[in-house]
Order: sequence, then C-alpha cells, then structure tokens
Amino acid sequence: MKTGQNVYLRLFGYLLRNIPHLLFGYAAMLAALLINLLVPQVVKSAIDRGLAAGNVSALIESAALILGIAAIRGVMAFGQRYCGEWLTHRVAYDLRNDFFNAIQLATMSFHDRSQTGDLMSRATSDTAETERFIGMGLMDLTAVFVLSLGVGVALFWEDASLALLAIGPIVLLIIWSIRFGRRVRPIFKAVQEQMGLLSNTMQESMTGITVVKSFAREEYEFEKFDRENDEWFLRRYKGILEWGNNWPFFTFCLAASVFLLLWFGGPKAIDGTISVGSLFAMIWYVLMLNGPSQRLGFLVNLGATAGASASRVFDTIDAPAEITERPGAVILNSVRGDVVFDGVCFGYQGGDRIVDNLHFRVKEGQTVALIGPTGSGKSTIINMLPRFYDPNEGSIRIDGVDLRDMRLRDLRHHVGVVMQDIFLFSTTIRENIAYGVRNAAEEDIVAAAKTANAHGFISGFADGYDTWVGERGVSLSGGQKQRIAIARALLRNPSVLLLDDSTSSVDTETEYEIQQALTALMQERTTFVIAHRLLTLKGADQIFVLENGTIIERGTHVELLDSNGAYRNLYDLQLRSQEEFR
Repeated sequence: MKTGQNVYLRLFGYLLRNIPHLLFGYAAMLAALLINLLVPQVVKSAIDRGLAAGNVSALIESAALILGIAAIRGVMAFGQRYCGEWLTHRVAYDLRNDFFNAIQLATMSFHDRSQTGDLMSRATSDTAETERFIGMGLMDLTAVFVLSLGVGVALFWEDASLALLAIGPIVLLIIWSIRFGRRVRPIFKAVQEQMGLLSNTMQESMTGITVVKSFAREEYEFEKFDRENDEWFLRRYKGILEWGNNWPFFTFCLAASVFLLLWFGGPKAIDGTISVGSLFAMIWYVLMLNGPSQRLGFLVNLGATAGASASRVFDTIDAPAEITERPGAVILNSVRGDVVFDGVCFGYQGGDRIVDNLHFRVKEGQTVALIGPTGSGKSTIINMLPRFYDPNEGSIRIDGVDLRDMRLRDLRHHVGVVMQDIFLFSTTIRENIAYGVRNAAEEDIVAAAKTANAHGFISGFADGYDTWVGERGVSLSGGQKQRIAIARALLRNPSVLLLDDSTSSVDTETEYEIQQALTALMQERTTFVIAHRLLTLKGADQIFVLENGTIIERGTHVELLDSNGAYRNLYDLQLRSQEEFR
C-alpha cells in the first residue's frame, strides 16, 4: 500500500467516485436521524401537555405527529438503504476492476513470488469483506456516531446536570469501541492472510489432483488442508473471543446511563425541578442508542476486518511496476528482426546471475538454437526478449533500438512466443488460436493451424474448430496443445519467433511434421529455438551452447562437431548411432 496513506481514506476515495449516490445516501441517513430525534420531544409533549394536563387533543396531535414522522422516516430510510447498497456493490465493482487490472499489468517477477491461491483469496474473500463495510457498513457506523452526538445534544437541551451524568458512559462506550477496533484489526488481518494460505493449499491440491491420485497421497492432502484450516479457525476464534469479551461492556454502558438518569433524575421529577416528560424523553434518548450500541461492536469489527482485507488488496494493486515504459517510448510499426545482446547480465530478484555478460548478434531472418543443461540460462534469454524481465546490466536491442525504449504493446506484438508450459483457455480451439488477434478471419485461423500441423486433428473432432478444450486444454493431448499454441503464435505473424522447447511434448513423427512446417516459416523470421533434441537444431544458422549463463560454444552444426567440445559430446550421445545406422 502507498506509504503513509490510510487504508480507510483510500477506501473513501472509491466512494467519492460516486458523488450523487454518496450525497443522497448520507443526506437521507442524516434526515432520518434528525426526524427520529424528534420522537422523544413529541412523547414529552404528550406526557406534559396531554396526560398530565388531561388534554386529549394534545394526545391526538402527538399521535398523528408520530405517525407522520414514521412515514417520512420510512421514505428516508429507503433512500439510505438503496444508496448504501448501491455504493457497497459499486465499490466492490471498482475494487475488483483495479485488482484485476493490477494483476494483468504486474510483472512476471511479481507472479514468480506470488501464489495463485492467495491472489484468488484477495480477489474474492478480501474484496467481499471490504465491500460489506465500505458501503452500507460505513453508513451505519456513521449513523451510530451521529446519533450519539445528537443524543448528547438533546440530553443537554433537556437538563445539563443530568446530561453530564448520563453522557459519561456513552463517551466511554465510544472510546472503548475505537480501542476495540484497533485491537481486532491486526487479528483479522492475520485471519485473512491465513485464508490466503488455505486457498492456495486448496488450489494446489485441485490443480495437481492427477499427481495426488497417482501417488495415493489423499491422506497427506487431508492432513495438510486440516492443518491450515485449523490455523484459520484458531485465528478466527481469537477475534471472536476478543469480540465476546467486549460485547457485555457495550450493553452495560447504556444500562449505566439509564441507571444514573433514574437515580438522580427521579427525585428531580418528583419535586418538580424537571417535568416527568423531560425525564422520560432523556431516558428515551439513551434507549435509542440500545440497538445501535449492539451493532456498534459488529460494525467496528466489520470495519477492522475490512481495513485488514483492503490493505491486502491494495498491497497487490500497489505492487511496484518493475517493467515500465519510458516517456516518449518508440512506436514500432514494423520490425526486421535484427537482435543484439550487449553485455547482458541477469539474476532473479538480486540472486545469483542466471546469465552473465552475454554478447551476440542474430541477424534478420536467422534461426538461433540454444542448448545447454537445465539452469544454463536458455529460458531466461527467451523471457528477456519480450521484456518479461529486464537485464540487470547491459542492453538488448532489436533493429538497433533498446527494448526499454520501445512501447511494450508494440514489442510484444512483433515477438511471438510458444512457451514450454503450454496454457490453453477454457474455450474453443478457434478462440485459443485467435487469442492474440482481434477479429481474426476464419481462413487465417485455419492457415495457421495447417502450418502448425494442427488442422488434421482439429478437423477430426465432431465440432471442429468449435471444440471446447476444457480447463487448461484437458481434453487435448500434449502434442495437440503444443500445436495449437504454435498456431496461436503464428497467427500474429511475428517478426521474432521464440520457441521454448516447443516440441518437447510430441512424439518423433509429430515433431518431424512440425519441424517441416516451421522450416519455411523460419526463413522469413528471426527465430530463437530451445530444444533438447539435437535433430531439431541441425538446421540452425547459429547454435549457442550455454553453461552457467555463458556461451561456451557457438557456431553451426558442422562447425561445432569439428570443435570436439560439449556439443560434440551431446551429438555422440544422441545422434551419432542414428546417423551411422542410416
């Protein structure tokens, strides 16, 4: 959350986006309270002018006046409730929009260190707790304090000396409520944080259900979930206990006010110092706080929970943007695809360097193959080209322009990516292929699928391109998902193509078919390919062999075989026997 900015003031800023409903709702609330404060005065008049004086017409007038007050108050109460509920859900709408936008715009490093379940908890549970308070809850809490102020003024209006006695417990009640809110807010923040962990545990278990069942680890998942659930209940119970310990005190304060009024005001009414109607009105004013005081504990509790929840939501919204556009960023209408890495160094979140002092140039239209053991920096190089991450040192340039000087939208439009971990949305095959291109033509979608060797199996489905793939593409095989992802990248017609182990999930025959389809395509694009099978890399214009983030060998397939280095060793292990057999 922004340093020094009070979470409640910030939430109030969301209310200020809806001035008409805010003003009308609070005006209706104030009108209803002021009208309500007139009722004890009407009753006082009925007692003093009607009952005591035996004036029946005064009683009838008072009764009619109370009925009119009730009707007007009903209209004001409707306006208050309508606007309060409208503000509640509108603030929730705006807050969820801001949260979702922040998640979409957050950098990859933010997502690297965040847990999906916790983010989902913030988007749902924390937002729900916040919306319960900021609209109707805040209006009700304001009404309680305004009513308390109005009751105090009315008490002094009737009798200052008795008011000083009766007001003491009420002031104590308000002070105690504020203290209570400060005490329970950190308690409920801990509750919401634990809910995030609980949600993450559930999300991981459901996402990995195949692994859970394959290893017969259901009992372990039960125990893990129970452990987190028990911790959530203990934290929640601590808040309930705090609330329960303070609740009787709220009720006692009002009872104490009534006691003081009767104890000291009764004799004054008997000797005529004040009228019976005035004493009755003062008691009525205090009793008007009975219902609100009982809600006060709930509302303060609700406010504390909302403050804790909102701070978690704002922490996400305010996550620092590590990848930003510079003012006056270069607009890229077209890209040739000349790529230069100049002294590039990178380490995740200040850790050890994953790539170290990389220097290379890839000319327009060339295909570059990256090979090396796990952790050698291959995927990091791929991830830096669309600016998922920025170098800690050095620069990356396309067509002579530093990536940090380009508009992000333009850069990512011209760089097509097929990642190792394929993700498909729970929609049709057509919409998955066309995801990166608005209003894509049907013939273009089919052409991309044919190039990726996906048209054949798509046509074999009963619904063809309208086939629903299910969550994360569960209804498709690994090879089918891989080819749809390739088609999705090809449809954008990128100038730079990044294939991160894009044939890792297919069999040898399918791999060969995909490579045949991609060969012609790569002739007109600068292509970076990561693959562990050397057969995929033989036709590359350059092959970089990486180890510990540095390039230890570079050259063509033939040149690297002649060097008798690391590449030659890999070739001997993978392909020599196959080629000699041929």
